[in-house]
Amino acid sequence: MHIGYFLSCEEYTPAELLEQARGAERAGFTGLWISDHYHPWVDAQGQSAFVWSMIGALSEATSLPITTAVTCPTVRIHPAVIAQAAATSAVLTQGRFRLGIGTGEALNEHIFGDAWPEADVRLEMLEEAVEIMRGLWRGDNYSYRGKHYTVENARIYTLPDTPPDIYISGFGPKAVEVAARIGDGYVSTMPDGELVSKFRAGGGGSKIAQAGFKAAFASTEDEGARIAYEKWPNAGVPGELSQVLPTPKHFEQASQLVTQDMVKESFVCGNDPQKHVEMLDKYRQAGFDEVYVANTGPNYQGLFDLYQNEILPKQS
Repeated sequence: MHIGYFLSCEEYTPAELLEQARGAERAGFTGLWISDHYHPWVDAQGQSAFVWSMIGALSEATSLPITTAVTCPTVRIHPAVIAQAAATSAVLTQGRFRLGIGTGEALNEHIFGDAWPEADVRLEMLEEAVEIMRGLWRGDNYSYRGKHYTVENARIYTLPDTPPDIYISGFGPKAVEVAARIGDGYVSTMPDGELVSKFRAGGGGSKIAQAGFKAAFASTEDEGARIAYEKWPNAGVPGELSQVLPTPKHFEQASQLVTQDMVKESFVCGNDPQKHVEMLDKYRQAGFDEVYVANTGPNYQGLFDLYQNEILPKQS
C-alpha cells in the first residue's frame, strides 16, 4: 500500500502548503492529495486557497503525483472549465495529476444562490460532467446538450499526451456504484472494506482505491486531541449534514454538539508511531491501494519526521 500526504487547503496558507509538499517528498511519502474548498469547514481553520493555483505551484515544488481530493465539477465550476483546468494540471505535472471528483457540499457549491440538489440529482450531474470532460479531452470541437449541462463549440487546445484518470468519491452504495461503473478509481475517507468490495465487484476490478485520514501530531495524545478539536470539530458532525450545511457558521453551530472524544475517534492524535500504524492497517485490511495522511495544527514537521524515521521504512 502506498502512503501519501494530504494537503488541507482549508487550514494552511499557500506558502505552508508548498512547504508541506516539499517536506512530504523529503520524508518519503509517495503522493499528494489536495482538498478543494471555497470555504473552510469552520472559521478556526481559516484558509481556502484556490486549488488550481496551488496545483500549478506544486508542479514546480515537488515531483510527487497529485490528486484532487476531491473537487466538484457540477455547480460552482462548470465541468467544461474543470476539464480545461485538469488538462493544464496534467501538462504541468507531466502526467502526474489525477482528477478526484465528487458530488460536493453546499458549503462550497451554493455561493451563486443555486438550489442545492438532492443526492440522486447530484449523482446524475456528476455522470454528465464526466462525459463532458472526457469528450473535451479528445481535443476536437465539442458540443453537448444534456439534462443538466450545455457545451457549445468548445475545444481544449492544451492537452496532456494521456487524459488524466478520474477517481470518484463515494460514501454510500449509489455513489460507489457510479464510481465503479464510470470511474478510473475510487476515493474514500473511511476504512470500509464493504464499500471497497462493492466498488471492485461493480466494475472497479483492480482499479486504484484511495483513502485518507487525519492526524494531529503533538507531544502527547491529549494535546493532539485538543488541537484536533480546536481545528476540526466538524469531524464529529454526523450523517449528511456535511453535504447540506451552507456556511462555516452553520458547521460551528452543529459542532457545539460534538465533544473532543468524538473528534478523537476519527483522528490519530499525538506522536505514538504504533497508533499511526494501526490506522494505516485499517485501510490496508479494507483493501485500499493508497492512503493519505493529513496533519492538523502547527506540528507537521514532527509528523514528517515520525513517518520518515518510524513508519515509512517499515511499510511495504
